[in-house]
Amino acid sequence: MVRAVLGADPVASCMVSARVELAGLDPWRLGGELWAADYRGTRGGRLPGLCFSGPNLIPLRGNAAALRSFADRALRKQRVCSSLVGPAEQVLGLWDELAGEWGPAREVREDQPLMAMEGRPAVDPDPLVRPVRPHELERYLPAAIAMFIEEVGVDPRAGDGGVSYRARVAELIAGGRAFARFEDGEVVFKAEIGALSRSVGQIQGVWVRPDRRGHGLGTSGTAAVVSHLVNGLGRTASLYVNSFNSPALAAYRRIGFSQVGRYATVLF
Repeated sequence: MVRAVLGADPVASCMVSARVELAGLDPWRLGGELWAADYRGTRGGRLPGLCFSGPNLIPLRGNAAALRSFADRALRKQRVCSSLVGPAEQVLGLWDELAGEWGPAREVREDQPLMAMEGRPAVDPDPLVRPVRPHELERYLPAAIAMFIEEVGVDPRAGDGGVSYRARVAELIAGGRAFARFEDGEVVFKAEIGALSRSVGQIQGVWVRPDRRGHGLGTSGTAAVVSHLVNGLGRTASLYVNSFNSPALAAYRRIGFSQVGRYATVLF
């Protein structure tokens, strides 16, 4: 039943599907827990709710009763997730249940178009964008940190001096999922494939060095990552973006993305 929920909307569930396909349902290997709402009495045994609880809290499906049950479970212990993210209706409904105890949030992003595409990019991919090599970690890392601060609003090095974030970036590089354009040894464009399921790859961390913005590097660079996903890996390319980021939305539409859903994120 869990896999049926994940398969019903492979783009929206990519972050969780990628974990389940790799690790199964065992919490230790999964890096978190999958919470299912009580399905007894539902038509066809269909799960009325499913939520992943780990580094992020990701509700994928949930009616009002299911979201209340997820909130009750989350409130039994101290909050450990850094964000609440996923389909907007579920995220905002769950946040209504949690805000009294977990609030105020650092930021609530209520409208994040979820976009996807399956065909070739409509713009030419940048031929200089390529996978980052393991020995280039130290040159890539400053750009990754700058992107994170700009996008999330906090320094990923806080707390442990950047050890865990550096390890995560190194893992992406080792898996061939970090991409960049280097000029004179410095990153001027970067993006990553954050979650990769059997059918979908979710692009994240798109960033252009400030002095190179407005020249199309973000569009052609993202097109290169899309081409790798669609043509190279046979996946649907997806991403989500803040609705107020008009330049990014316009660029993604030029590439060939169309909106397939709506995400929301609550940042702590």
